[in-house]
Amino acid sequence: MQNELNVIGIQADLVWENPTENLAFFESKINTLSKGIDLVVLPEMFTSGFTMNPEKVAEKMDGNAISWMQKMASENEIAICGSLIIEENENYYNRLVFVHPSQKIETYDKRHSFTLAGEDKVYTSGSKKLIVTYKGWKICPLVCYDLRFPVWARNTENYDLLIFMANWPVTRIKAWETLLKARAIENMSYVIGVNRTGKDANDYKYSGNSLVVDYFGQEISNLQNNEVGIVKATLVKTEQDRIRKKLGFLNDKDSFKIEF
Repeated sequence: MQNELNVIGIQADLVWENPTENLAFFESKINTLSKGIDLVVLPEMFTSGFTMNPEKVAEKMDGNAISWMQKMASENEIAICGSLIIEENENYYNRLVFVHPSQKIETYDKRHSFTLAGEDKVYTSGSKKLIVTYKGWKICPLVCYDLRFPVWARNTENYDLLIFMANWPVTRIKAWETLLKARAIENMSYVIGVNRTGKDANDYKYSGNSLVVDYFGQEISNLQNNEVGIVKATLVKTEQDRIRKKLGFLNDKDSFKIEF
């Protein structure tokens, strides 16, 4: 078990429906990272932006973007995760892909489709949470709109880190910041939220506001409005475990069953 986990999130102005340019940008950022980074988190639909035109940019699981993630993970000895558009069995998925340094792949299909944008009419929703075990840490990665649904994010698995990647618009950015802190507090867990910045082809504006918060909902690191760059933090497992044991809040959580 590794007590300290060094995490970063890359906040980017995504180029609309252009995987080549987006991958080149993220590669340039990753290649400048200092040694000792354990985990890199990318935004939602990091190859394309939040498009409802999946046929233009969708890939298979053996496609270029997945191979690129494996290459970046292996060469830099990091884990890397982000969501992208995957075509599988004649369906499109907003799929989160977590790649280990060994190039092992784990996936999660976004559960809550953003009906306001018609995501439910284009993409197939997932029905299973993913808990990744990485360097002794249990990590629960979720995607954007999932943030609004605390039951789905509830820490029934005793995870240590909750991840959200998003294309969350500036008009509702206060909700983004508030809900990230709420998920951290109620689940007694570190949380990292990585959002995009810039403006997309639908004229929706994004301010980023990526941040890392601790199990009390206190900010450890953040990026200012519209800034392109990285949010970075060192998470300490023994300290989180100590606080959990001392306060015991997770011992009193409700039992429930999610039905589909």
